[in-house]
Amino acid sequence: MLFWALVFLIVGIVAGVLGFSGIAGTATQIAWILFVVGLVLAIVFFVMGRRPPM
Repeated sequence: MLFWALVFLIVGIVAGVLGFSGIAGTATQIAWILFVVGLVLAIVFFVMGRRPPM
């Protein structure tokens, strides 16, 4: 998921440099959402993995 966040961030940066502000803003928002979701999932999996077996 973090890979796709990086891909959308790069697409947003390239679109911004080329002057496509609408596409750049959308790609940046998607990258931000994917980054946050990936970070939350990483934290959840990290916490769940440290519990002793029941």
